[in-house]
Amino acid sequence: MYAKIETERLLYIRLNQTELRSEEYIHVNDGNVNPNELGRMVILPSTFTGSPRHMHEYSQNAMTYVRAYGRPDLFITFTCNPTWDEIKELLLVGQSSSVCHDITARVFKQILKSLMDFINKHYVFGETRCWMYSIEWQKRGLPHAHILVWLINKITPDQIDQITSAEIPDKNIDPDLFDVVTKNKIHGPCGAFNNDSPCMSDGKRTKRYPRNLVSDTITGNDGYPLYRRRSVEDGGKSIALKVRNVDVEVDNLLGCAIFTVAFKYLQSTH
Repeated sequence: MYAKIETERLLYIRLNQTELRSEEYIHVNDGNVNPNELGRMVILPSTFTGSPRHMHEYSQNAMTYVRAYGRPDLFITFTCNPTWDEIKELLLVGQSSSVCHDITARVFKQILKSLMDFINKHYVFGETRCWMYSIEWQKRGLPHAHILVWLINKITPDQIDQITSAEIPDKNIDPDLFDVVTKNKIHGPCGAFNNDSPCMSDGKRTKRYPRNLVSDTITGNDGYPLYRRRSVEDGGKSIALKVRNVDVEVDNLLGCAIFTVAFKYLQSTH
């Protein structure tokens, strides 16, 4: 059905080039191309989603944000989870989400909208100046969004650990966040514990795990931040994971990818 709709849109554009004033577009005649060697030229306007002009317009808007407000304060990656209740409830008995991309896309879009409302209207990170996001599809078929957020009040270094964490949460303080992180944000175990882990290639880890333990968030030599990953002796937490029917103790050295406090909201509502 989508292919039919897109075909109708392309047909309209091809038959209405005069009304779209395509001759006014700049740079369309640049180059040393012989017109006799080409078919009929059709110019796609910026209103056609996915066209080069559409993407160029979006990138120019992004550069305008950066020029006016500087670098964004937050970069958030939000990935679709095929086990969301909203997806599972709409599937037939025995059906997998991988065969129903329409359901996956619609549910992801609704939850993403809810997340953006939570960030921009409830000020979970502070009052928002502006924001933007781009949705991509992974090779395994699940959508994810890259989100940029500009805040009115800039985040100071002493606030980083309150917003972004790379540690296993305290189960006694926040059991809901603990359940979400230990279920979705633990890497591995890999290496000698599990050589069949997806991150293993030729017997070597490919995702830079295990990470170095640091007591405070610092800037690495390559310019990227090294988020606080405390050892158990320094106040960090550990959990026991079952790998091949063997209990393996995982701490911040082997586990916990980076997450934000927005996970608490997703746990409570979805």
